Amino acid sequence: MAIRRSGDSSDEGSTGRRSRLFASRSDGKPPVRASVRNAKLAALPLAFAGRQAAGVGKRALGRSSEEVNRDIQLRTAQHMFEVLGELKGCAAKLGQLLAIYELALPPEIAEPYRIALSQLQDSAPVMLPKTVHEAIAASMGEDWRENFQEFDDRRAAAASLGQVHRAVWHDGRQVAVKVMYPGGRQAVEADLEQLRRISLLATVFLPGADVKAVTEAICDCVREELDYAAEAEYQRTFAAAYADDPDFYIPQVIAQRGDVLITEWVEGTPLTRIVASGAQAERDRVGMLMLRFITSGWGRHGLLYADPHPGNFRVLPDGRLGVVDFGACSPWPPEGFEELALDYCKVFFNAGGPLGLAAATRRHGFVASGRTFDVEALYAVVEPCSEPFKHSTYRMTTPWLRRQVLRTTNPRLSNVIRELTMPAYFTPFARAVLTLVGVLSQLETEGSYRDEILRWLPMLAEALGAIEDPDPDRPVDLAAVRKRRADEQDRQMSVG
Repeated sequence: MAIRRSGDSSDEGSTGRRSRLFASRSDGKPPVRASVRNAKLAALPLAFAGRQAAGVGKRALGRSSEEVNRDIQLRTAQHMFEVLGELKGCAAKLGQLLAIYELALPPEIAEPYRIALSQLQDSAPVMLPKTVHEAIAASMGEDWRENFQEFDDRRAAAASLGQVHRAVWHDGRQVAVKVMYPGGRQAVEADLEQLRRISLLATVFLPGADVKAVTEAICDCVREELDYAAEAEYQRTFAAAYADDPDFYIPQVIAQRGDVLITEWVEGTPLTRIVASGAQAERDRVGMLMLRFITSGWGRHGLLYADPHPGNFRVLPDGRLGVVDFGACSPWPPEGFEELALDYCKVFFNAGGPLGLAAATRRHGFVASGRTFDVEALYAVVEPCSEPFKHSTYRMTTPWLRRQVLRTTNPRLSNVIRELTMPAYFTPFARAVLTLVGVLSQLETEGSYRDEILRWLPMLAEALGAIEDPDPDRPVDLAAVRKRRADEQDRQMSVG
């Protein structure tokens, strides 16, 4: 087998010491040893307690409670962002989501995170070739090279807890080899334990939330992403469901052994490039395909794809959307979810009003039993988020997203969102929706969000279908719209 080397670098220390498993950097190297990582995380609640104590003194000196609390929130956010930006493991997952929403954050909060995020992206540790070989051998055996015609030692892509290499399988197929960092699983377990400790910081923003339950749900989601066997099964399920699909391509799983996952290589334009410089027509098309992939999923295979991050998508030369990384998937929908979706749609699209919203919020567990909240204020905050579904077509934009984020995260003590919570089972869906909406806003995707949702979730027609459509003959499928326009142009040219 041919092995492509990546320079002269060699592993210069024992593989038992994580500090020497990775290529060193002179700037921004994230801590990989548990003692360093834990010390940084442990400092968060201590610093928060110190800020709270200082706040008491500031109030005594005459500063208003609102001013002091806002100062505490801003400083806490800055500290959390800076620490998370220096960590690897599960912190990178949070960093992906926050990277999408960074543009929607207030400048005084976003700036320190923007710096920390750039450090996180620039300093992702790179496993040296010897370490990569040893990690693969630990899962596939010492004769692992016999499975490949070629293996490129150069990292092709970073994963949150490992890296991807390009290779040629023994039968000639181009493949992606995903390898977990040695000790990565133990590092994440340590991070999750610290996450439980610092989760009390969330109460400064959401005092009404069941922080413990949501934190455990997040821990479960992160832990499941370490299970490459489960990821392989999820990917096989998706690949079977979308075989020969005209819109999507799911690479086949070639092999999975231990902490190594081998799949078909996907060649295409990264979605990140479309976000940065794609033509608007392509941004619209790709954005609507992403929405279709998420909403059509569980009806075809019973799974929710919970990580629609730009790094997980490629636009193939034939126009299909290629999808990778199936670690964050959940069986979906849970019992009661369809009733929840229909109830909230009735509130916003069938004149349910504030009283209907209050009833739905209590019925589905988004406010603690017995907790009071301002119903009118909640409706005023949440109702504008439904705007994309009230028009035959709508364009998502970053300014639109910023308005929603600033309204719902307003640090004022009077913000009614502070009184709400979230059922733990809802965590993967919230992650999927928040990530998807962020990407659609980055793409500035224009399309018929309402029709696309109804196409795959017809049970919502009772609510969404009641909205008057100024163009009832318009096809649901945007591809049909483009084809119709192209045909009309061809006819005009023929006549001319």
